[in-house]
Amino acid sequence: MVCVPLGAQTTQRDSALAQARYLKSIYRTDEAITALSALVKPGDMDETVLAELADCHFQSGDLETAAGTYFLLSARFPGSILYKIRLMQIYSRLRAYPQSIEAGKAALQLDSIPAVVSSIGDSFNSMQQADSALWYYRRSLALRPQNETTLSKAMGILLNAEDFDGALSLSEPFLEQDPDNTTIAPLQGLALYRKEAYKDAIHVFERQLEVGNDSYPIHFYLGQSFWQEKTLYRAEQEFKAAWQLDSTDVGLAYSIAALKSDMYYPFESQIKPWLDKAWEMIQPDPSVASRIQQQYGVGYYRKQDSWDQAIEHYKLAYRYNPKFIQSLSTIGYCYQMKKDYKEALKWYEKYMTVARPGSSGYKFVEESIAYLKAELFMEEGR
Repeated sequence: MVCVPLGAQTTQRDSALAQARYLKSIYRTDEAITALSALVKPGDMDETVLAELADCHFQSGDLETAAGTYFLLSARFPGSILYKIRLMQIYSRLRAYPQSIEAGKAALQLDSIPAVVSSIGDSFNSMQQADSALWYYRRSLALRPQNETTLSKAMGILLNAEDFDGALSLSEPFLEQDPDNTTIAPLQGLALYRKEAYKDAIHVFERQLEVGNDSYPIHFYLGQSFWQEKTLYRAEQEFKAAWQLDSTDVGLAYSIAALKSDMYYPFESQIKPWLDKAWEMIQPDPSVASRIQQQYGVGYYRKQDSWDQAIEHYKLAYRYNPKFIQSLSTIGYCYQMKKDYKEALKWYEKYMTVARPGSSGYKFVEESIAYLKAELFMEEGR
């Protein structure tokens, strides 16, 4: 057996390590792993070699093996924050969120790093634990207030929870420093829009256009805000601009149709083509389908001479959304206008079984039923 002097062993190890690092740097990761694996000796915890090996597995996408090696390193060298952060990252990629959270918390015991705090928030967010995610996002923002990525995530949680004042309050310190930020200011505008502070939302979205944020959401929500403020011509302009940027949004196509209906454009030439676009794009969402069919019905209803078409679409609207009971009374009214009193009576009575007694719709239909019964009695007596 030939004994290799310790100095020579060290030189060989350093040379092999340098070669492996070079191979890794030129993305020949598999060769680097082979070279490093040859340096691993049973019972010998060579931290540098194992760390390079773990990093190679990480870069090559073998996350399970990388996690195992980093776990070993973290247990053997508990003072290293790097190994804990790597474990946090790997577990997150593997969607092992509880383990990622634990690794992140272990890292925070060594140093309060904003990115680690935010990453823990991301894991809680991925598990749909919004309260915990928000707590960590707020903690991260306390360490790094101008982090727009973390702030946008926190605002997203608050918007989903309909805590619009909370979202606005959270954004204020950031926007004091960067009032025209194209990530946070639009979220501020969205919070104002959903809070029904439409004039303030318009101010925010128009300012975004002035600073060059010519994006779909800006035009869409600016159009919606103008619509709510009854400035219909401006709403139409913004919806058209949004359509130029994204002609695949069924909600926008429907909004354009409904807006044109509010503006009393001709149904066949101006409104129906947009409803057709929406219907062609629609996903199998019954609530959306019902709303589109309702708008078809409104168009034909307002024409006053297309009762059959209105009836067809209101029946579809009710089929897609049985909670839309107004369609029942409208169908009855359309039959009444066609002087098909028996059919009108049938739909009115169907409405009365589900309507709320005392409501305006209930009273109208009650009076209509009395009128129709009197008309049918007169007809039968002739």
